[in-house]
Amino acid sequence: MSGISRRKFLKTTVAGSSALALSTTKTAFGMKEFHGYPDSMGVLVDLTRCIGCRTCEAACNKEHGLPEPKLPFDDFSVFDQVFHDGKQKRRTSAEAYTVVNRYDQDQGAPVFRKINCNHCNEPACLTSCFVNAYTKTKEGAVIYNADVCVGCRMCMVACPFRIPAYSYDSALHPEVIKCNFCYDKRLKHGKPPACVEACPQEALTFGHRKTLVKVAHERIREQPDKYVDHVYGETEVGGTSWMFLSGVPFDKVGFDTTLQHHPILDNTKSFLSFVPMVLGIWPAMFLGFHLLAKGGKGEKKNKESKPIVEEHVE
Repeated sequence: MSGISRRKFLKTTVAGSSALALSTTKTAFGMKEFHGYPDSMGVLVDLTRCIGCRTCEAACNKEHGLPEPKLPFDDFSVFDQVFHDGKQKRRTSAEAYTVVNRYDQDQGAPVFRKINCNHCNEPACLTSCFVNAYTKTKEGAVIYNADVCVGCRMCMVACPFRIPAYSYDSALHPEVIKCNFCYDKRLKHGKPPACVEACPQEALTFGHRKTLVKVAHERIREQPDKYVDHVYGETEVGGTSWMFLSGVPFDKVGFDTTLQHHPILDNTKSFLSFVPMVLGIWPAMFLGFHLLAKGGKGEKKNKESKPIVEEHVE
């Protein structure tokens, strides 16, 4: 193979590899956009209607056969619990898939907020799990499979809402615990979650997510003085199946109002899109360097030996 042929080969290989890498990148990350699950179900939580009765906690406990709490569900002293960060906030655990917290306001009555897995449209827990222990169902639930979990707890780190909890009840088989949207017994059969069905104040509304978004904006439009003009969960981190209406700023009831309005996975796409390009170009580049180095030595050797041959001929 001559020097010119090697150069042509190198040029063609690199160009072809680049085109292939770019094509792969566009196909994987640029050609298809994620639009969620149009037929998924959801729950609209109206914080202006919640009275902190904890009926939803009791219903969840019964539905999933969870142990009785240390304090009965009609003991409201749990709202006075203050954690190390100085905030009145309980977190979900292996004993409680959902909890209700009270948030005292500078003016007016306190506001109660139900906390559970929000079942994101594009879950960070799912995309962070390298063993596929999580599944996003067409009904909108994000469910967890303990049988394949290796206990790395990356999902706990990735969750923007700090929901997944880790259970150490079994030393040999610890697992991640969170709300499953009552998927097996209710959701996949078209029934509302136990907490929704039990709420006496109709603070929880179950239905198709796209319909609930319309309902939420209609309530805001009809009573602008009652609600903050925002539906939390409609767009946060790409949208969630559980969405919230509030009469006070969301940061006053413990919501993270700094979250981005696109899926967290988007943050890594620019890096991931570079991977196929590297895998496609680098082998060709190294092959090219090898051929050029080999070719250069061959040409130098030929140039040095040519005068000697010509001298002998003469």
